[in-house]
Amino acid sequence: MIEVTGLTKTYGSTTAVDDVTFTVRPGIVTGFLGPNGAGKSTTMRMILGLDTPTAGTALIEGKRYRELTRPMRTVGALLDAKWVHPNRSARAHLRWLAASNGLPDSRVDEVLRQVGLTEVAGKRAGGFSLGMSQRLGLAGALLGDPRVLLFDEPVNGLDPEGIVWIRRFMQALAAEGRTVLVSSHLLSEMAQTADHLVVIGRGKLIADTSVKEFVDRASEDVVMVRSP
Repeated sequence: MIEVTGLTKTYGSTTAVDDVTFTVRPGIVTGFLGPNGAGKSTTMRMILGLDTPTAGTALIEGKRYRELTRPMRTVGALLDAKWVHPNRSARAHLRWLAASNGLPDSRVDEVLRQVGLTEVAGKRAGGFSLGMSQRLGLAGALLGDPRVLLFDEPVNGLDPEGIVWIRRFMQALAAEGRTVLVSSHLLSEMAQTADHLVVIGRGKLIADTSVKEFVDRASEDVVMVRSP
């Protein structure tokens, strides 16, 4: 579970995230929806301890990220698919990640198989397509077999086949009882991927509701606008 309470982040006179509170529960895919620049990535970075909140708290399984003794065993994240040394092979990259968190080498081949990269495990990551890079990022997130997963815009730039694969993959992870938070700026994608939505705009929480309720409400608003 992820618990965000009163989370705020300011940069000088600019407020990127403004007193945001929500809970991400296990067993479902929770979509984190908002336009580019809404504060989604900043919120995720604060949850993962990469940015320090100006105010508020973000807890993962009841603890701040910095309090986790072996973080990758609790939480996995894909924030930037290209965050890989281009001259390292996929397997070498994952072995480096595993060693940094005291994880066994055996997990490397397991996650490579899980994301469908076994046949290219020895190839340089710098030569991977965007879809393959996303799969490698997913493999890294899964190394510690964590109960909590965060994915930031994981389908950006992918072809339709890659989008469907990642969508089903995230849904399968949630079905195993994991907590899954995935951000997107596309309501159409979240409507096909997520069960619940946390909607943010200009750093403020706009909605915390089921996907069905949000889509129904959006459809009603469109009808009202178009009515004579």
